[in-house]
Amino acid sequence: MVQQLTPETTPKPEIIYPDSDGNPMAENTEHYEWIVKIKENLEILFASENDVFIAGDLLWYPVEGSVKTRQAPDVMVIFSRPKGRRGSYKQWEENNIIPQVVFEILSPGNRTQEMAKKLLFYQRHGVEEYYIYNPDTIELVGFIREQEWFEEIEEINNWVSPRLGIRFELKSDTLEIYYPDERKFLTSLELNQRAEQEYQRAEQEHQNYQDLLAKLQAKGIDINTL
Repeated sequence: MVQQLTPETTPKPEIIYPDSDGNPMAENTEHYEWIVKIKENLEILFASENDVFIAGDLLWYPVEGSVKTRQAPDVMVIFSRPKGRRGSYKQWEENNIIPQVVFEILSPGNRTQEMAKKLLFYQRHGVEEYYIYNPDTIELVGFIREQEWFEEIEEINNWVSPRLGIRFELKSDTLEIYYPDERKFLTSLELNQRAEQEYQRAEQEHQNYQDLLAKLQAKGIDINTL
């Protein structure tokens, strides 16, 4: 009787998907400020919606098993995915949901060839809206998906994003972005200053109320009887 030996199966090595591509998040202060401004204002816009995930400079892996197929958008927005910490966005672990909106901020180090590769990547992997802003030249370019291809948005000034509802307005010296209710996107410093102004206004109103109450009491008027 011949005994057949069953060959041992060698387990496949675990694939490691790095959380960093070794590139800096931003090349200069303005580049960084724009990334933070867009990302943080979008966080505020969708703060009450738990199924909208927003990330800045997070590696996106669209294809399981392909470590080199990846991109780290300056900002990306993914609807129908929960908020929360991630080291990277592995699409197959996220119900295969594609980032719908992507932003890139141009910096001096961005080469034309590199940006062309990014555009093809986002087009190939299903992004719906893609916006590129150059703060040096005050130029905004947008693309929107038409079936399998990107079509450039011809009239980008005052364009309203179908997915986000935000409006883009090009000024002579900058780009301004507006919430659906027409509030303007602000920097972290501007947001803090506005919060401080609101706090001081509320404090002043409270003090005015206390002063009025004291004057009425001095005249023997009980406001509870009014």
